[in-house]
Amino acid sequence: MKDTVDPDISLPLTELIVCPQCDAVFHLKEPETGEKAVCQRCHTVLIAPRRQAGLKIIAIALATFILIIGATFFPFLTIDAAGNKNSVSVFDSALAFSSGPMVLLALATAGLIMVVPLVRAMLTLYVLVPIVLDLPPARYAMQAFRFSQALQPWSMAEIFALGCAVALVKIADLATVGFGPAFWMFGGLVVLLVAQESFMCRWSVWNSLEHPKKS
Repeated sequence: MKDTVDPDISLPLTELIVCPQCDAVFHLKEPETGEKAVCQRCHTVLIAPRRQAGLKIIAIALATFILIIGATFFPFLTIDAAGNKNSVSVFDSALAFSSGPMVLLALATAGLIMVVPLVRAMLTLYVLVPIVLDLPPARYAMQAFRFSQALQPWSMAEIFALGCAVALVKIADLATVGFGPAFWMFGGLVVLLVAQESFMCRWSVWNSLEHPKKS
């Protein structure tokens, strides 16, 4: 935990930390590995260092990259209705809107479901691999990490999976629905994205980028 700082007291910026949710200012005291520093006002986790978190996040990012590629092109669902059987992938679904004025919807669908999570996984690897290997940060690593965090609200692979689950409930009585490999890949992808956020300590990443180890 940290103590709230009196606004009249002047301290170096390196000794302060600001809550990203409520803007409360605290005197920085880095917790031990496995402990958490929590905002006293809104209870947002400010610092949560974990042992070997970088390696775990890199492994998750690699798995996310592979799953997104597979989930995009492998069959997502097979539908059997009135003797007609058809399978569809996420890529096919996006292409279904690729003609006429609906092309913008196709681009948005492909971007939010596939491109954004893929870009975030690549940026995570670009930023964290040098840090974990005790190398100087990659060029423009700060900008890459900032861009990755800005893309987080637009990464909607898990929203897509939830929407599909709701839709399946509605069409279950109208047709026989089977789950393709991509469906299970998306299920695994949702779990990995949640796990990545639980391991990610943004303060630790920023601190490593601002104070790199000498190679």
